[in-house]
Order: sequence, then structure tokens, then C-alpha cells
Amino acid sequence: MKIAVAGIGYVGFTNAILMAQENEVVALDPDETKVNIINDGKCPFEDDGIEEFLTENKLKLSATVDPVLAYKKADYVIIATPTDYNSSTNVFDTTSVERVITDVTSIAPKCIIIIKSTIPIGFVDTQRANFKTSNIIFSPEFLREGRALNDNLYPSRIVVGDRSEKAKKFANLLLSGSKKVDVPVLLTGTREAEAIKLFSNSYLAMRVAYFNEIDNFAHAKQIDSSELIKGVCLDPRIGMHYNNPSFGYGGYCLPKDTKQLLANFEHVPQDLIGAIINSNDTRKDYLTKVILEKKPKVVGVYRLLMKAHSDNFREASILGIIERLKKLNVIVIIYEPLWKSRRFQEMDVFSNIKEFKAKSDIILANRLTNEIMDTPSKIFTRDIFGSD
Repeated sequence: MKIAVAGIGYVGFTNAILMAQENEVVALDPDETKVNIINDGKCPFEDDGIEEFLTENKLKLSATVDPVLAYKKADYVIIATPTDYNSSTNVFDTTSVERVITDVTSIAPKCIIIIKSTIPIGFVDTQRANFKTSNIIFSPEFLREGRALNDNLYPSRIVVGDRSEKAKKFANLLLSGSKKVDVPVLLTGTREAEAIKLFSNSYLAMRVAYFNEIDNFAHAKQIDSSELIKGVCLDPRIGMHYNNPSFGYGGYCLPKDTKQLLANFEHVPQDLIGAIINSNDTRKDYLTKVILEKKPKVVGVYRLLMKAHSDNFREASILGIIERLKKLNVIVIIYEPLWKSRRFQEMDVFSNIKEFKAKSDIILANRLTNEIMDTPSKIFTRDIFGSD
């Protein structure tokens, strides 16, 4: 079977790898540098285990910048292009997805289009009507940044927003590439699948916000946050997972997905979804206040990365703290060896850790590593359990 994947980010490339174990896969991206890296058998970004998997497995995978080469004679086209949230329109910008649908319906009109990009609720119904085809299906992804390949090979569940034979066939394609036995498969309606994605990520954001508010309370009342959280999480209905305090939820998905879900609640009563978004801002406000009470002249930020095994800075929670400090005219410097420039948003960037430590009065670390453990008096973190 021939499968094309439009968009070579975390979602697109790891889906391409999954499918290329047993199918001919052509990955499409306008970035020629990315395309060349993939055709050299390498990964264009950092993700735990990908380089090793590419070396150890013989895949039927190639990449191109040519839509005709990618889509012609394809049985399935997986769309994994970015859909950033537009705060002025209160909706995802789905331009890139619509552009791919237009190209595919022109080049390969009988092809089945699978949307993996996150979209508003009701998007598939609109596109089916616009393009007069039922061959557009949404199948949400549930991948963690930095662990995207692992989550594709060992999926928590497979959801496909269609109940037809072609939907079952696509679900079986995902299953055949999986290394996990007994993966739950759910075939749903189109809007149900779209809503599952947004509600899933909003729940994760709510969980982050909840434990951050516990940490706010513990810090303000001089209670041991670690003991408080452990005691709460020993209840098996809550669980000792995804409970590590942070500088707020961040990354590419949670901030935009919660806002999109809130927009979809228009004319529907709600309190909780809006509170999740507000809580994330409150967390950053509170931590900024705590940092300022220490009266630092120079605040050092240890790493811009969203999380471990990632090279992505998009919407990292630390950026919200930085923004607040800069508005108050606090000098902020950054240690980020992955950033090649000496400046980031008008702040000095250091690649030498010793120089960075020496110049910082306080070091903000969303997550602790051994690299900074020799300066405990300078470190400000809310990392309790040493996990994402």
C-alpha cells in the first residue's frame, strides 16, 4: 500500500515511520533541508529512540517536496500539518490542512484523507460538504513530545472518526505497525473524534493546573508540597502519575487545545474549561511574585526546552515567566546550548554553563538535572519528583 504523509513534524514523521515498516511511505514537506535529512536516513528533530529505530529497521520511507510525487497513486494521505490557535478569531488556523485537502482531491481524488492535525469540532463535516466527498476522516493522535515514536509504537488507544470499512482498514494499518498487544480501538462519529482530542488534552492541562495549585497553596502556607501531593495521589482513583509541579502547562498542544475547546463551548454553559486556562496564568503570576521577593539582579533561565528528549521551545511554560520578568525590567539571561545565536528575544544566551551560573543571582529550572545541582543555593524550581 502507498501512504503519503503531509508534514514532517513529531506527528507526521513518527506516523510515517510506523507505516513504513510494512508500506511504501512518502513524506512531504516544503522544507528541503528536512526532506534531505530524512532521505539520508536521519531524523530532523530530537525524539527519544528515533535515530536508533531508523538504524535498526529497514523502512520503505522516502521524502519529497513535490506534492504530485507524494500523492499520486496514494491509498491514504495522512495530514499532520500545524494548526496554530488564532486568538483573534478564537479558532485553529486550518489553512495548511485545507491546502493539502485541495491538492489531494485534485491529484488523487479517490484517495482516503486522514487528518492527524488537531482541528475544531465540526471541521470534517464542513470539509466533506465543501469537497463533496466522504473520504475525509479525522483520527486524533495522543503523542507526548519527546516520546512520539514510542507512543506510536505502543499506543494507549486508536481512535478513528468514522465507522466505515475504510476507517476499519486504517485502524488496522495503525495496529499492524504497533508493537503493543490488545490496543483498544474506537470507531466514532466525526464530531465525537474531534471532541475526544480536545477534551483529552484539556483534562491533562487540568491535571497539571490542579497540582500546580496544590503547590501554590503548600508554598504559601509553608507546607511540604511533596508530602501533600503524595498523600493525595495514593488514592488509586487519582494515582501517582502526571503530578509533578511545574512553571505551568506548556508545549504545542495543551495551551492551544484548551483555548479551542473553550471556543467550542460558545452558547454552552461551562466554568471548568475557562478556569483551567486562567489557572495557568495565575500559576505564572504567583511564581513571578515569589522570584521577585528574592530580589535578584540577574535571573538565569536554565533551558528553554519544553521537556526532556525534545528540542522544541514552542509555548514552553518558562516563556511565560520570562515575559512577566521582562515587563518588570528584570535582567534575564538564558542557558540553552541548542540555541545557536547569542541572543534570544533581546536576552543574552550562554552555551557555557559555568559562565551562566556565575552571572546568575538565581537560576530558574522548570526541571532539575545534574548539570546545575552544584549550585543549590541559586536554584529556584518546583520540580519535586524529577519527571515531566
